[in-house]
Amino acid sequence: MTFAVKGKAFRPYSIPKNDFISYVFDNNYYICQYKQVKQKDMNYYELTFTYDSPIETSIINDVLAAELGEIGFESFTENESGLLGYISDQLYNVKSLQEKLAAFPLENVEIHYTESLVESKDWNEEWEKNYFKPIRIGKDCIIRASFHEHEPGYTYNIIIDPKMAFGTGNHETTYLMISEMLKLDLAGKELLDMGCGTAVLAILARMKGAGRVVAIDIDEWAYNNALENIRLNNTDDIQVALGGAEQIATAGQFDIVFANINRNILLNDIRHYNDCMKPGALLFMSGFYVQDIPAIEEECKRNGLTLLSHTEKNNWVAVKVQKP
Repeated sequence: MTFAVKGKAFRPYSIPKNDFISYVFDNNYYICQYKQVKQKDMNYYELTFTYDSPIETSIINDVLAAELGEIGFESFTENESGLLGYISDQLYNVKSLQEKLAAFPLENVEIHYTESLVESKDWNEEWEKNYFKPIRIGKDCIIRASFHEHEPGYTYNIIIDPKMAFGTGNHETTYLMISEMLKLDLAGKELLDMGCGTAVLAILARMKGAGRVVAIDIDEWAYNNALENIRLNNTDDIQVALGGAEQIATAGQFDIVFANINRNILLNDIRHYNDCMKPGALLFMSGFYVQDIPAIEEECKRNGLTLLSHTEKNNWVAVKVQKP
């Protein structure tokens, strides 16, 4: 069982320490995995948070979700007005909540909230129904969990084990990177999926006929989950490595590199990506906002790389970069 929150890792108070397994940063969310526990017929509070602030709602949502996770909130849903947060009635503490809001780390943000007690239900089933939603990119590709019904008509049908989530939003960065990969002729190409998480990009690359495919992630659970998803999709010839940027030097040279991580890691590791790129190779990066493009482009220029184009979805960005 998993849940996700952007930007900051936490273990919900409702999950006993011995049941908690690990977390991994994937597609801009910290994905927390824990043992399947019985959560049927539990009462939860639903809190609706809205803001008065000049700051973008999505940014406040990210920070607030991370803060609330530290006091027992287990899942979140974003909307145009703000954030919905859910916490069991056994953990809900108004004083703790008010202290968190009073110490909110962003300035010029006034937070309002309402609360309501949600009738008891099977929360495991509710989680799967509401948060493990397929990603569809036109009729070219669908990414779904094994419990979703098969949907015919897609060129590429990728199954990701339900122990892994893409996050609680609309999976913008995954959508953008998959969309970029679908445009490419990968036949025989050597491709690196850096910060692979679920290995969904590596899996699609093999399905599209890429030659040598290497997937790297620094988190051991992500490494194991990537291996599992690769087996599920019968793409067993993908090479998976456990580690960070230090693994790149041993991985060889590539025609194409995909890195869906986050702004700070990308800025630090662009030089490593450059080192493993063949002349004329392409680099695709995502995990940051539109306003971060200048910083990303500047670091690319410092490494002799040229930013060719970018795509956007709900203020998230994927950039296409080329080596001379």
